[in-house]
Amino acid sequence: MEFNKYSKTITQDPTLPAAQAMLYAIGLTEKDLEKAQVGIVSTGFDGNPCNMHLNTLAQSVKTGVWENDLVGLIFNTIGVSDGISNGTEGMRYSLVSREVIADSIETVCGAQYYDGLIAVVGCDKNMPGALMAMGRLNRPAIMVYGGTIAGGHWKGQQLNIISAFEALGQKMAGTITPEDFKGIVQNACPGAGACGGMYTANTMSSAIEALGMSLPYSSSNPALSPEKAEECKAAGKAIKLLLERDLKPRDIMTKKAFENAISTVMVLGGSTNAVLHLIAMGKAVGVQITQEDFQRISDKTPLLADLKPSGKYLMEDLHKIGGVPAVLKYMLEKGFLHGDCMTVTGKTIAENLKDVQALEFEKQNVIYPVERPLKQTGHLQIMYGNLASKGSVAKITGKEGELFKGPARIFNGEFALVDGIRDGKVKAGDVVVIRHAGPKGAPGMPEMLKPTSAIMGAGLGKSVALITDGRFSGGSHGLLIGHITPEAHEGGLIALVEENDLIEIDVRKHTINLLVDEATIAKRRAAWTPPKLNAKNGILLKYAKQVKTAADGCVTDEE
Repeated sequence: MEFNKYSKTITQDPTLPAAQAMLYAIGLTEKDLEKAQVGIVSTGFDGNPCNMHLNTLAQSVKTGVWENDLVGLIFNTIGVSDGISNGTEGMRYSLVSREVIADSIETVCGAQYYDGLIAVVGCDKNMPGALMAMGRLNRPAIMVYGGTIAGGHWKGQQLNIISAFEALGQKMAGTITPEDFKGIVQNACPGAGACGGMYTANTMSSAIEALGMSLPYSSSNPALSPEKAEECKAAGKAIKLLLERDLKPRDIMTKKAFENAISTVMVLGGSTNAVLHLIAMGKAVGVQITQEDFQRISDKTPLLADLKPSGKYLMEDLHKIGGVPAVLKYMLEKGFLHGDCMTVTGKTIAENLKDVQALEFEKQNVIYPVERPLKQTGHLQIMYGNLASKGSVAKITGKEGELFKGPARIFNGEFALVDGIRDGKVKAGDVVVIRHAGPKGAPGMPEMLKPTSAIMGAGLGKSVALITDGRFSGGSHGLLIGHITPEAHEGGLIALVEENDLIEIDVRKHTINLLVDEATIAKRRAAWTPPKLNAKNGILLKYAKQVKTAADGCVTDEE
């Protein structure tokens, strides 16, 4: 089988001696020019624990590629730390980075004619960005997840990144000492790896493993573990098999495979961001994934994982009881997976899971059996109503209640809300409204982790609801509804809500409504003036002009 179909365009063309001279210059031999070339992209950079170790992992991947008689060539693309940028203007760049990552990987592989691609990725937007590029290129490809961080500890308390955010709310409420505040912040993140709960990074790594685009155990192998190092080496053998069989992302990322990914998100209690990302990844391979697919699967899939942010455990705890493959095996046995979907191992998901050790429910409490689920149906709910005529996404774990009605507290952006909490403006029973935080309005649809954590830390998590045209971190929890579409910037009804208007959220009916009569709404709409874009130049302006709605996955490569 000829599996250097792209690189030979350069290496075997006698009219391109300059290109071949450059390849000799980087140390390739005449024999090497006959081999398939694999691009190894790393989102490694020093400034983020999720990504600080990825360049080292990429070197291990490169070794594995060369050991399998292939040419492995490392290149890099950007990363943005959500944990560092959350609560700042920098968070506007987070979702934007997904597009930059996808565009840059596509650009390098397209220009260099690489035959295959292995992406070594860490933080939230790295993964969907890499998968979008793989889908566009449609060349043999594998994702290697950088793995998760170990849990932190302070005075016997188990910590993770969300502990630091929620400590801020406790500080505002005066319920934490300065010593404990500092101790939590300094000990929440003990080293390399992505945020440890079922936040967006672990949500997407688990979904992508279920999708079939990473090797078994990739999503649950810890960052600094022997298993992760072995996985990196194994990626070389796996990419050679994919090249030999010409097995490409569009052969793997089918509609049924996406259904497997969505089902896994539901079982594990994953992030609302999975809705955006899986829709966008589907578009990259020509598979239509909609919000309604999430609701359909949510209606028939139980929540089984007691993982943070709403539960007790971290990904390292799941790793100890068999990792994501053990969960997938159980899901397959109970009819929640399509077992015939192909994966990057060259085997179906059912074949991959055949020899995986089964979950032992009498020995662990991380994953519950379907007979006594944490919630009978999925936690991700698609909400409609006059406030979200094109949909919104709620994360309902069963602890938030089924009906909430309260007066609106309006904040134009997250910073105003944090000030409002500090000043006592938010009271029990309120519906907090954060608007002008959407894809165009912010621009960049920033996460609301600082506000939601401040609400939790202030003791208001069970007594207020929060709605926004922005989005949430996978670490956010409480009665939260994001991705409200149309967003305020485009004249969505959320732009017309006024202080003390009543808002009703009905979880049972999947509705979110402003309880104001149509005549009043019409009067307000007539007086409304479309705002100017909140970016004057650079990438934020380009993004605001190109980005589609949250319901469309916030993609930027569609007319």
